[in-house]
This record gives sequence, C-alpha cells and structure tokens, in this order.
Amino acid sequence: MFDDIRPHLVELRKRLVISVVTLIVMFFIMFSFSQELLTWLVQPLNDALVSVGKQSLTDGTANFAIDGKVTTNQIGGAFFVAMTVSFFAALIASLPIILAQIWLFVAPALYANEKKLIIPFVVGGTVMFALGAAFAYYVVTPFGFDFLIAFGSFKFTPLINIEDYVGFFTKIMFGFGIAFELPIFAYGLAILGLVNDKQMSGFFRYAIVIIFIISAILTPPDVLTQSLMAVPLVVLYGVSIIIVKFVNPAEDEEEDEDEEDTEEPLALENDNK
Repeated sequence: MFDDIRPHLVELRKRLVISVVTLIVMFFIMFSFSQELLTWLVQPLNDALVSVGKQSLTDGTANFAIDGKVTTNQIGGAFFVAMTVSFFAALIASLPIILAQIWLFVAPALYANEKKLIIPFVVGGTVMFALGAAFAYYVVTPFGFDFLIAFGSFKFTPLINIEDYVGFFTKIMFGFGIAFELPIFAYGLAILGLVNDKQMSGFFRYAIVIIFIISAILTPPDVLTQSLMAVPLVVLYGVSIIIVKFVNPAEDEEEDEDEEDTEEPLALENDNK
C-alpha cells in the first residue's frame, strides 16, 4: 500500500518545496521594500484618523482636532511588523506559483482536456484574490475605520497599536482575497464533476446564512463592514452558479424520465418474447 502512495508523496514534496522556496525568495525581496509596504498598509488608518479629526471640529463635538496616533509598545515592534508585512506581500506575490503547483499536483488525475485549464485556474485565482484584497483596501477599510474610530472619539484619543492593526488588517485582506476565490473554487469542483448548478442553486439559502456568519467573523463588529463583505459574496455565489451551469450543468429530469419511459416498453417486449 505504501508503495502505491509513495510516488504521490514524492510529487507532493516536490510541489511543496517549490512553493516554499518561492515564498522565501519573495519574502527577502519584499523585505527590502518593507518601509514602502508599511506606509501603504497604514495609509487607510491615517486617512481615517485625519478624517475623524476634521469631522470633530466641523460638527463641534470637540474644541480641538483629535490627535490620533499609531504607536508600538515593543522594543522590536517595528521590525516584527516589517517582517509580517513582508511575509503578507510575499504570499500574494507567490500566489501564481503556489496555485500552479497545486494544479500540477492534481493534474495527473485529470483528463487531457482538463489539464489545459491550468492557465485559467492560475490567472483567475490570482486575479480574484487581488480583486478581493483591493476591494478590502479601497472600499471596506475606509468605511470600517471611519466608523470604529469616530465612535467614542469625542471622549477618547485613539492610540492604535501597530502590531494589533497589522494583524487585524491582514486578516481582513486575506479574508476578502480568499472569499473572492469562490467562483474559481466552484469552477474547479464543477470540472471534477463534484457539483452542478442545480445543487448550488438548492444550497443558495444556506449559503447566504454561512456567508453572513463568515463575514461577521472576518470583519470589524459593525453591520456596515459586514454587509460590504457579505453582499459581494452573495453576488459571487450567483456568478458561481452561472459558471457551474456552463461547465457541469445538471441533467434535465424530463430527459431522464423520457429515457426511463422508453426503456420500460423495451423491457416488457423482451419479457414477452
């Protein structure tokens, strides 16, 4: 039995080694740009602090501009944050290679025409992850941070810990990036014949509940931000149904009934003979 799975283990090790080496190389490249990456990552928070400060003066909720700050309470905090941000960026940059390795590991079990789908899988997976991360950065976080920082800011000066912020922000980015992979995931399952459009349509009501639960876990605790994640996911689920319908449509029940009706008279004729 072990001899049968040994070639698969060797192939898996090869794919893992390539993925890990790629990730390590990209990490060192991204670490050289860690300051620029960190500036880009903190920009939505700085914008929210400035926006809330100006709004407090305009609305008259404070007699002074809110002087929010991004701080660190560790001696090596800036260094570890730079490493975290570099790893995050390296993982995104390595995504095409990692997806290609996943596909190449699965490819031997596929037919020749299915193996040709590696380019749509890799390109589509990378593009959808990037779209999800971009949606989180440019749409979700500005609304979420404005709401969270503004709430109670007339009493408290926001001092944001950079370590907590980076962990929180990367969770949102990865959450949206992975969530936007839903059409690609459905496409792969349809190629393998594991799902069809009828099954996904029947699961739609349950999918909505699951989507809102996941959105509540991955996003800040406010309805606006959760909705900004849940609504696109519901739309993407609908898109996934359309994709699966083209790739692996459900068989028509009427056609199956007609086939059964034609088979029954033939069986009776054979019995009579």
